[in-house]
Amino acid sequence: MYYNIGDTAQRLKLLREMSDRTIADAAEGVGITESEYEDIENGLKDFSVTFLYKCAEFFKVDMIEILTGDNPKLQKYTVVKKGCGLDIERRQGFKYKHLAYMFRNKIFEPLLTCIPYDKAAEDKPLVLSSHAGQEFDYVLSGSMKFTVDGKTEILNEGDAVYYDSSNPHGMIAVGGTDCKILVVLTNARN
Repeated sequence: MYYNIGDTAQRLKLLREMSDRTIADAAEGVGITESEYEDIENGLKDFSVTFLYKCAEFFKVDMIEILTGDNPKLQKYTVVKKGCGLDIERRQGFKYKHLAYMFRNKIFEPLLTCIPYDKAAEDKPLVLSSHAGQEFDYVLSGSMKFTVDGKTEILNEGDAVYYDSSNPHGMIAVGGTDCKILVVLTNARN
């Protein structure tokens, strides 16, 4: 399945207009400035998976509907074979594969995530984000530096962290290689 940033931006605008919300309403609802939101709607600014998740919560739709325009239809089960899934490339080169994009009324969002190693990032403060719900991250390979609520941990293959994702959190790959993690975001709508 494929998605396009411009099409996604247009769907966000249509969702906002169909719900009779102003740019100010939507910006406040997802926690960014009006100018940032307007730039995203106009396809002028990139956005993160966290932003998409917040929009899905705000507009009460599935994140996949915002990305692709398709509404997930499966409700008994869905299978995603190795290497498949809905590719999402956002935020500092992070690559995500949504592992249940065709399942309807999900109570969580499972994402296979590759965090690119960037030596320069190790010396900078982590980029933090927050969103409603809870999150579970399981390290499949490599190592990551993880920060939540001012606490920092190094997590290695086989390590996991579960946290209230309304607290500012962020992560980077460390140790000289990319880090692959399984991310499970709760769906705060349910």
